Amino acid sequence: MSERYPAPELKDLPEDIRERILAVQEKSGFVPNVFLAFARRPAEWRAFFDYHDALMVPESCGRTSGLTKGEREMIVTTTSSANHCLYCVVAHGAILRIYEKKPMVADQVATNWRKADISERQKAILAFAMKVCERAHEVGDEDFAPLHAHGLDDEDIWDIAAITAFFGLSNRMANFAGMMPNPEFYLMGRVPREKKA
Repeated sequence: MSERYPAPELKDLPEDIRERILAVQEKSGFVPNVFLAFARRPAEWRAFFDYHDALMVPESCGRTSGLTKGEREMIVTTTSSANHCLYCVVAHGAILRIYEKKPMVADQVATNWRKADISERQKAILAFAMKVCERAHEVGDEDFAPLHAHGLDDEDIWDIAAITAFFGLSNRMANFAGMMPNPEFYLMGRVPREKKA
């Protein structure tokens, strides 16, 4: 965590935020640093994680998406690498490995998604995400055709762009604040998880 922006103590947070963080801790076994780092501003924390959930867990708000959970995490990992965000590459790379059941996929897409062991559909998704990430002002109608050819509709394409843009914000906040990934993320999806007794 940052010395300039120290994270608040869990016990000092508003009850609704504390409950959501404890639910994450129960599921994962630890509290990801991003949850505490952003909790220093409760209103922004709520807005950030509500938007995060709407994009990354669309069923939580009654919406469906044509993107798989793995594809959503793949977008985050790839574009976060382009934005040089250590926190998001490591954290979302871990989740990507778990969803895709591929221990090497996160390293591959973070380094060079064009040569990664992923499907042509996923490469088309990442090509579009990277254009939104790096040159959104150049996106035009011609960029939609390759995605349509892989069965994605315009709402799915909105999802790709929105995830890319949202994590552009997250990447910049994590970088500026010096947010570091939890050590637990590094092995997730690489080694079997210990079973609870």
